[in-house]
Amino acid sequence: VGEAVSIQTALEQAKLLQPDVVLLDIRLPDGSGLDATSEIIRLSPNSRVLILTSFTNDDLVYQAVIAGAHGYLMKEVDPEGLLKAIADAAAGKSVLTPDVTSRVLRMIRTGGTGNTTVEMASLSQQERRVLALVAEGLTNKEVGEKLTLSENTVKNYLANIFDKLKVKRRAQAAS
Repeated sequence: VGEAVSIQTALEQAKLLQPDVVLLDIRLPDGSGLDATSEIIRLSPNSRVLILTSFTNDDLVYQAVIAGAHGYLMKEVDPEGLLKAIADAAAGKSVLTPDVTSRVLRMIRTGGTGNTTVEMASLSQQERRVLALVAEGLTNKEVGEKLTLSENTVKNYLANIFDKLKVKRRAQAAS
């Protein structure tokens, strides 16, 4: 529904158009797409932001998710994969490319790095299983089906996980 070539125009477009999904690069002519992410979500609270970039490292993925991004994709994604990611984001799923998912899952399994080690250590085995499936982009219902739990039980696990990890969004927890 819109297009922007700078952070300023992206913010204007997001406020005006209230898009369902925003595709955003990390590097923009007038600054960082990471900075723009949280502002876009503030201006258009129902928008889902997908970072689409050629830069991949754990710190950038972490920063994107903390900023509120709902997904992180590499520009090498094929057209069908991009369309699926947009549809998944619009449906409320978190979207990570396979290599980013592998990193996130490795961080979950090993307890992460830096300040997250203590928080990750506080998660039970079942909470880790739930979180790993959320990191793969599954909905609460799908997680429940895989682990033979009710959707409400999954929600309760996620509430505990959010509390323990000190996060507010499932994409933040997944990261």
